[in-house]
Amino acid sequence: MGDHQIVKGEEFERKAEKKISCWGLFCSKHDDAADLYQKAATSFKLAKSWDRAAMVNIKLANCNLKLGIKHEAARAYVDAANCYKKTSPKQALSCLDKAVNMFLEISRHNMAARYCKEIGELYEQQENFDQALLYFERSADLFQIEEATTSANQCRLKVAQFSAQSGKYPKAIELYEKIARHSLNDNLLKYGVRGHLLNAGICQLCKGDIVAITNALDKYQDMDPTFSRTREYKLLADLAAAVDDEDVAKFTAAVKEFDTITRLDTWKTTLLLQVKETLKAKELEEDDLT
Repeated sequence: MGDHQIVKGEEFERKAEKKISCWGLFCSKHDDAADLYQKAATSFKLAKSWDRAAMVNIKLANCNLKLGIKHEAARAYVDAANCYKKTSPKQALSCLDKAVNMFLEISRHNMAARYCKEIGELYEQQENFDQALLYFERSADLFQIEEATTSANQCRLKVAQFSAQSGKYPKAIELYEKIARHSLNDNLLKYGVRGHLLNAGICQLCKGDIVAITNALDKYQDMDPTFSRTREYKLLADLAAAVDDEDVAKFTAAVKEFDTITRLDTWKTTLLLQVKETLKAKELEEDDLT
């Protein structure tokens, strides 16, 4: 079946290119070629010839641009990207970026946001967190233009995550607190507030300013009066006390107690280990002085 579909795809592609070279007053070459390129792409996809399907979709996009149909051109670039994902992530990113720009040109902000997010996810898979952050941030801004605040906040959570990973704690704190405030006003989202405040609090600990940590806990309690009754609040309060006392054992015990009931994810564990290492270094300094 694969070989048969490749032969069909090649035939459709040849006919499309013949149409492109057509001339004459009544020749609807780009319309006809677009239809043939679409059939060629389908045949190549059925044959799982992903690179050829992608390249034909790019030709289809160019046809649609000639016809002035930018929305269809953008869709063709998305289809090309979906094929390239199986063979060449770099080419997939390039095609998605072209699609985003076209959607922006025709003010389809929601579609542009969707594919910015997809680009961010691809960069995240490649562990290129700086680029992932840029595209998630761009996606959040575009979703917000369409007042899709929940989708925007999903992207902002990623921005906060990557910001903290790169040591940009104030930015991460600002985003987590902003998302927590928004979630308080939504019955479906308010149960996630304590998680957002925990993340913000961990970022406060990473900054190492005990006054700021204490003030943050007071602020979070004012923001959500139920927060002080949660295990997340107790963990932050215990960790803040351990940092203030420069007590590594107390810090470790607080983390272990929480983790026994609610498993800490890799992101939280990594940041908390950074705080612990800082405490250990201070403890060693004091031992050297005594």
